[in-house]
Order: sequence, then structure tokens, then C-alpha cells
Amino acid sequence: MTHIPFLLAQTPTPQGPGGLLGSPFVMMGLMVVMFYFLLIRPQQKQRKEQAARIAALQSGDKVVTSAGIHGIVHNVKEHTVVIKVAEGTMIEFDKMAIASVHKKEAAK
Repeated sequence: MTHIPFLLAQTPTPQGPGGLLGSPFVMMGLMVVMFYFLLIRPQQKQRKEQAARIAALQSGDKVVTSAGIHGIVHNVKEHTVVIKVAEGTMIEFDKMAIASVHKKEAAK
């Protein structure tokens, strides 16, 4: 009978919320994966779509610059775009300054 308290004292006690998901390294890894899918991947997708729109610029497309200037593409050069903002008024912008592109309507 004197051995029973000694044996009970030696049994391992459960460690609460443990296991594989309790490890700090696993939790950090899960956070990195979540950040990738929630933040990094959508931004990369948006950048690729914007780069494709800018690469496909043509004369007649309606554009909005990052400064909020609306106009119509008059001429596309290698690194710049000439935009017609009013009758007889042309402004040259860097291609990276184009925030959004609205393609010209197809001839009906």
C-alpha cells in the first residue's frame, strides 16, 4: 500500500492544449501561409493584371492616371503615353502613372 502514492506521483500529467498545433513553430508557419494567401498573392495578381492592361494600351483607350486625370490615349511610346485631356491639350505621362484603363468601344 505504500507504493501506490509513489506510483501515482510518477505518472505523467497531461499538458493542456498541446500536441502538434500547440507548437509555436507550427503556429508561426500557419501564420506565414495565411499572410501569403490573404495579402501577398492577391497583390501579385493585381500587379500582373495592371501590367497586362498597360502593355495593351492603344490609341483611343480611356485612362485615369494616378493623379486622377482623365483622358484618352493619343500616342503610346516605349516608356510613356501621350494623353489627350482636352481639345488641343496633350500631356505625356510615364506608363506606370496609368491607374486604370477602359478599352475603347468596338465599332458597331
